Amino acid sequence: MSETPPLLVDIDGTLTDASRAVDPRVFPVLREWPEPVVVATGKAMPYPIALCEFLGIERAVVAENGGVVFVEATDELQLRGDHEASLAVAEAYRELGHELGFGTVDLANRWRETELVVSLDQPLEPLERLAEEAGLVVLDTGFAYHVTDPSVDKGTGLEAICAELEVAPSSFLAVGDSENDAEAFDVAGEAVAVANADETAKARADRVTEARYADGFLEAVAPYRP
Repeated sequence: MSETPPLLVDIDGTLTDASRAVDPRVFPVLREWPEPVVVATGKAMPYPIALCEFLGIERAVVAENGGVVFVEATDELQLRGDHEASLAVAEAYRELGHELGFGTVDLANRWRETELVVSLDQPLEPLERLAEEAGLVVLDTGFAYHVTDPSVDKGTGLEAICAELEVAPSSFLAVGDSENDAEAFDVAGEAVAVANADETAKARADRVTEARYADGFLEAVAPYRP
């Protein structure tokens, strides 16, 4: 067994099955991991915080694709994206007659602090045009379109957490499945894409698992487990 590295892990498509339900087999892996675990996701901060809370692990999270960073060990919260610009894009998008696509309550955006998400069944071209005009970019994570600040990503989020924890990003094993994981793959010491990952993630990974979804995560971390 190799020496266990700190771990950065995505949620959707990596710890889940195809229906986006977290596979319970990952729970003991994350709970028993002997080095720091960072949960990095495109979701708003309450989601990874809740996952850490119910797992009983220290809360170190990168949310909103790097826009939100929280480190429990240092009690540090960083908001790093341009939320006002993303809200302006949402307003302009609606003025064109489009919707964000998540209903009236909109749980996808309700707790976001730095970016905007739009359902994949909504028109992409006008969203990309409005985002570009606002100095933002659109990421397709396979679950939603994310309108986000190009100066932040999961890689910058990992670097921010490492600065707080005084560890090197290159010491991390990163596991993910989407283009929004690519920048974290670039700064981590080892990057693994699960088999269901998109082509961007696979191209930037050091290895790609044979298994998909949570089975792929379990395969990715197997060399470091007894």
